[in-house]
Amino acid sequence: MNNGVTRKVEADRLRHFIASAFLVCHMPPDNAAKMAELMAAADVGGQDGHGVFRLPQYIKRIQAGGMSVDPDISVVSERTATALLHGGNGPGHLVMSRAAELAMEKAKTCGVAWVGARHSNHAGPAFLYAQMPLKQDMIGLYVAVGSANHMPPWGGTDLLLSTNPISVAIPSNTQPAVVLDMATTVAAYGKVKTAADRGETMPEGWMIDKLGQPLTDPARAGDGLLLPIGGPKGYGLSLIFGLLAGTLNGAAFGKDVVDFNADPKATTNTGHFVIALDIAAFADPKTFKSQVDGIWGEMKSSDRLPGVAEIRLPGERLAATTAEREANGIPVPEALGNRLDALADDLGIDRF
Repeated sequence: MNNGVTRKVEADRLRHFIASAFLVCHMPPDNAAKMAELMAAADVGGQDGHGVFRLPQYIKRIQAGGMSVDPDISVVSERTATALLHGGNGPGHLVMSRAAELAMEKAKTCGVAWVGARHSNHAGPAFLYAQMPLKQDMIGLYVAVGSANHMPPWGGTDLLLSTNPISVAIPSNTQPAVVLDMATTVAAYGKVKTAADRGETMPEGWMIDKLGQPLTDPARAGDGLLLPIGGPKGYGLSLIFGLLAGTLNGAAFGKDVVDFNADPKATTNTGHFVIALDIAAFADPKTFKSQVDGIWGEMKSSDRLPGVAEIRLPGERLAATTAEREANGIPVPEALGNRLDALADDLGIDRF
């Protein structure tokens, strides 16, 4: 079947569509607007597996009682440079937006602040929260426990680990911010799902089956194992991130992680943390950002291997994709478009 792109949706129209869906589910308007803003930002930034793609599952969880539309996000414990939030079983976007705001507030005084969260949910792509401190001339770092286990410990077959992503965002002056956003697996599971939507096969190296053989059919992903980046090194990172974002916060990790997609009624107790670092605690922000620009120039102009057309920096593609999609719209595969049309009909809202 050809699952090609059948339409392009303007970013503003996508935001309106997402907000309308949440409003029908009795989400307060401010929360619906924030969800729409952040989910659309995922699509605009090219993270197609983490934006409107997730809307049907979010709505399903809300309707089943597995996620709150108006969470009571509260401080469980707090010190001068740290805090732990209880997410009230709300959408991760709302919980981690609050966490980032609190981290930035604390970092203005302390230079650096770490805010963790528990009893949260899937929050979309990691870069959303790492980028938030940039507006305050701060560096942002975000880590989360993934919303379903798709990776075993190195050498094993039991699914006890997730993609457990990390993002770090560093501001510059005239160049795009340096933004690293990566899973600890070779591919995020959202990419597996979008490959299935597009009728594509997966490259070898993304997944293996339980006999250790390459798995390239995304329709069989439920029987497969995601592979870690760098072999045992990626496994080690996933484990450490899970301990810091999950166990340390009193959130789920290991066998306690609830499959976000398979069980819409169960609460996930997803854990995350965000760190904000005030550049002014170490250097003059303008000088530092100009130095980052200089590093950009060094990297871009460095000698290249034969056949390499361009050296790119983390965040360069994000900035270019954001500009292009804000101007020209967001591509929506046929299968996803059909699911969203069906969702709109079920909720009684306009299709986009």
